[in-house]
Amino acid sequence: MGIRFGGDYNPEQWPEEVWAEDLKLMKAAHVTMVTAGIFSWAKVEPRPGEWDFGWFDRVMDGLAGAGIAVCLATMTASPPPWLSRAHPGMLPEDADGRRRWPGGRQHYCPSSPVYRAHAVRLVEQLAARYAGHPALAMWHVGNEYGCHTRQCYCEVSADDFRRWLRARYGGIEALNAAWSTAFWSQAYGDFDEVLPPRTAPTFPNPAQQLDYLRFGDEALRACYLAEKAVLERVTPEVPVTTNLMPQHKPVDAFAWAPHMDAMALDFYQDPYVPDDHIRAGYVFDLMRSARGGQPWMLLEQAPGAVNWRPRNGPKPPGAMRLWSWQAVAQGADAVLYFQWRQSLGGAEKFHSAMLPHGGTDTRIFREVSELGRELATLPDIEGTRSRAAVALLSDWPSWWALELDSKPSTALDHSRIALDHYRPLFEAGVACDVVPPQRELSGYRLVVAPNLYLLTASDARRLAAYVHAGGQLLVSFFSGIVDAYDRVHPGGYPAPLRELLGLRVEEFWPLDAGRSVAIGGEGTSLLDRSGELGGTYTGRADLWSEAIDLEGAEALARFTEGDLAGRPAVTRHAYGRGTAWYVGTRLEAALMRALLDDVREAAGVRPVLPGLPAGVQATVRERADRRYLFLLNHGAAAVEVALPEPMRDALADGAADRTADRTVNRVVLAARGVAVLTDV
Repeated sequence: MGIRFGGDYNPEQWPEEVWAEDLKLMKAAHVTMVTAGIFSWAKVEPRPGEWDFGWFDRVMDGLAGAGIAVCLATMTASPPPWLSRAHPGMLPEDADGRRRWPGGRQHYCPSSPVYRAHAVRLVEQLAARYAGHPALAMWHVGNEYGCHTRQCYCEVSADDFRRWLRARYGGIEALNAAWSTAFWSQAYGDFDEVLPPRTAPTFPNPAQQLDYLRFGDEALRACYLAEKAVLERVTPEVPVTTNLMPQHKPVDAFAWAPHMDAMALDFYQDPYVPDDHIRAGYVFDLMRSARGGQPWMLLEQAPGAVNWRPRNGPKPPGAMRLWSWQAVAQGADAVLYFQWRQSLGGAEKFHSAMLPHGGTDTRIFREVSELGRELATLPDIEGTRSRAAVALLSDWPSWWALELDSKPSTALDHSRIALDHYRPLFEAGVACDVVPPQRELSGYRLVVAPNLYLLTASDARRLAAYVHAGGQLLVSFFSGIVDAYDRVHPGGYPAPLRELLGLRVEEFWPLDAGRSVAIGGEGTSLLDRSGELGGTYTGRADLWSEAIDLEGAEALARFTEGDLAGRPAVTRHAYGRGTAWYVGTRLEAALMRALLDDVREAAGVRPVLPGLPAGVQATVRERADRRYLFLLNHGAAAVEVALPEPMRDALADGAADRTADRTVNRVVLAARGVAVLTDV
């Protein structure tokens, strides 16, 4: 079957005579899969209970005849105007009580029983009609859950929230204890008194806000699961997915993963951000890790410019190919776009498409078609997997709690801090999984835990057991502070990690905007490559600092200026057969790279290829009988990469200007160049 290639197909935007041309050009562009029907609800049900599937039957039949598989959408992402007119109570409201009106998309309250009932009724029709259709390969439920309506605060949602709270806590006293309602006279006598955290005179209860974020995620997932239940009953043999968004705070990807047959992602790299490929790497690794290394799907990307940023630059020549191969290199078995044919009207008419306004005689269409041809030459990549010796921990409840108000600093950004820890691994060419702290960790040589502000006692014990058994753990600042209800762990910061880390944080000392402090000083050092202390570790740090007291740990670096001069900044603590490292500030990039290089060395973690030139990414996908090495040059200049052993240039087989099965000892990568190599 090979790597799936194609894009969103929206034939309802075009007269039917265009459809035959679409099929012809899809074949020319080597399209093998499209996602169809995402926004077709108003077209297939123009009036309540009046169904018109004839036109969509012809679309499905045409695609089947062309040998193009369909990831069939359930069409529920944007309700038709007649539904909200008949049932205005299904429209969402914000925290100020303002209603969000139709005219865009995703104009529904996730808790609305009216919306859910009509959505399920539509899915019943779709599943019954297209079960067994030769084009049907997958189901695509909804679209980008939580993109526009992240949470709803209406009375319908309030009732659903109270139901959710009763199920979670059982009794009102348990809720009062969890929410610390003795503070500010917030104690409840009955669940009916509880409201969503609407706009209040000052800070809403943080535990209430945290639970509402949990509830909001589950309300969205309930919409997905209601539709999925129909599909599993009617077409149990057809896999089901939905397209998640990158670093998307309202939707916990790890909680959704067990309910998805394949992880699917929409990712739009920004050509005006020089290192956006690192953010892509983090998100791609998270998608791959969410279901234990299973290949995933890049369900949307842009072939060129998008339409929704303040400045929408096109992808320069070669970038679309490079970034598509990056997804494949990091585990994707499908590369699709939004969308096939560029719209002439509507809000996304200036969003690029595989077939642009200018038609086939365009750079985008030529690049897209060449990529489709290139992917088709390597069908054996499908199903191969990656293995990683490093895990980076990410946790949605901790993210939600970290970024609530009334903290020592509101400048803490979960996504930014995660990337600060991921970047040194990516740049070193080290394979990395991104997993929740509940995941089994014993198979990893190194675990990196950035800002686990919310950490349950059970997860803390899991980390301690991992280190005691011989693991290497790096923990960063403001971790292990609160429990699942945003209540501070008693016993001094970070109480559940104090013994493991061998230290106590007496006070938090967030740094003012624009301020940094020096790190280093006489006698402060990291491990040299022999495993002994040596060298001087100096530089700067910003954002955060902590007054750390050592309780068995040793200081590897200290603050050398400011109010905490002389206090530890980076520590190391032997615990059982392993080692726990702690960073009490945000190190500048060079220092973070130096630290993680040394921690990796202590853990025995090696890069995929040693000595990679700056800007070059190296990854491996493999199975028992085949290994693929991907080299991707994200830099602006050509580079040469030496290989540790001769390998075959896999892309040579399908390229007219190369010799098939060429064995090489080194690879020259042009700027934005890609090489795919296999064992000889």
